[in-house]
Amino acid sequence: MIPQYEPVIDYDDVNSQISAYLSEKGWITEFKKTVELENRIKKFLEVKHCSMVFNGTISLSLALLAVGVEPGDEVIVPDLTMIATPNAVRFIGAKPVLVDVEPRTLCMDMVKAQSAVTDKTKAFIYVTYNGRSCDPVNLQEFAFLNNISYISDDAQSLGSRYKNGERIGRYGDIASFSFSMPKIITTGQGGCLVTNNDVLADKLKKLKDFGRTGGGIDIHDEFGINCKVTELQSITGLSQFRDIDDRICNKRLMFNMYHAHLKDVPQITMLDMDLSHMTPWFIDIFVEDRVGLVKHLEDNKIKTRIMYPPIHSQKCYGITGDFDVTTEWSNKGLWLPSSLNLSFDQIVHICNHIKGFYNGTSYNNKTENS
Repeated sequence: MIPQYEPVIDYDDVNSQISAYLSEKGWITEFKKTVELENRIKKFLEVKHCSMVFNGTISLSLALLAVGVEPGDEVIVPDLTMIATPNAVRFIGAKPVLVDVEPRTLCMDMVKAQSAVTDKTKAFIYVTYNGRSCDPVNLQEFAFLNNISYISDDAQSLGSRYKNGERIGRYGDIASFSFSMPKIITTGQGGCLVTNNDVLADKLKKLKDFGRTGGGIDIHDEFGINCKVTELQSITGLSQFRDIDDRICNKRLMFNMYHAHLKDVPQITMLDMDLSHMTPWFIDIFVEDRVGLVKHLEDNKIKTRIMYPPIHSQKCYGITGDFDVTTEWSNKGLWLPSSLNLSFDQIVHICNHIKGFYNGTSYNNKTENS
C-alpha cells in the first residue's frame, strides 16, 4: 500500500541524539534544545522571534490573545481550511466569520473579506493554502485600513516564499506554523509562532508559560497557560532541519513529475504553482468523479485524502451563506500520495492508474516503464 503520507525521519540520528541527551540526565521539558530549534527556525525564516508550542492549533489561539482578541470579538477566516483555524477562534470565545476563497490560490478572497468587516472585527487569519498566497503587502494594507490584526496561518507553507522572494512567515503581526505528522518537518505534534514585533513576542512568551517571565518564577502579572514542548520533540525537529533544503527540493520535483504525467488528462485540474517560490505541502488535484477515482486507487493499494469539506458545511458550524468557490473546489479536491520518500517509479505508477481510470483502460503494473 502506498500511503497518502508518512513522515521521513532519520531514526538512527534521532535515537543517538536522544540517547546522548538522556545520558546527560536532562529534564526533558523545553530548555536548550528547544532554544536551538527556535534559533534554527528564526534563521531559516529570517525573523526576530520564535516560540515553540505543543501544536499548531493552540498557536493560533495564543496569537489571537496576544493581539488582543477577546470573547465576543469577530475574526475573519476562510471557509476552505483545516477546521483548526476557526476552532482556534472559538476556543478563546471569539466568533469566526467565514468568507469564501478565490479560485486561483484557494486562499481567502480579500474582496469578500472586506465585506465581512464589522465594528466587532478585531483580526483576520489568512491561510497560505498549500504554499500559495496573494501579495502580502495587500494583506498588510487590509489590516491597516480596517485597523485590525493580521494573523498568518502558515501551517502548510514551511519552505514557501511570497512572490517578492521573502519567506512565508515574515508577514503578519504573528505567523503560525505546524509540525504535526504530515508536515515537511514534524515533531509528532507541535508548532511555533514567529513575529518581528518585540512586544508581541514578549506577550507570546508569557502566554505559553502561565503568564510568568520564566520557569520557577511563580509571580503571574498576566494570564497564561502551559503550551511548552519537550526537548525530545525539539531534538526530532532539529534532525530534520538539517536537510530542509533537500526536503523542499524533493517536494517541488514531486509536483513537477505529477504535473508532467497528469497535465493532459481532461478530467483533472492542477492549480498553478510557481516552484521558484512555492513548496507544495500535499500534491492537490481537482477531479471529476472523485468517489470513483478514490475507490479505484484504493483497490490498487494507493491511498489518497479527500480535501477539507467547507467549514460552513461542518455539523459543528452549520452556517449558511455564499461560499460557491469553496464548495466547488472542495468537492473536487483530492490529495495524492505526497511523502518525501515517494519514488519517481511510484509516482509514475500512481499516475498510470489515474489515467487508466479516466480512459477506461486496465493498467498493467509490469508495463509502467515501457
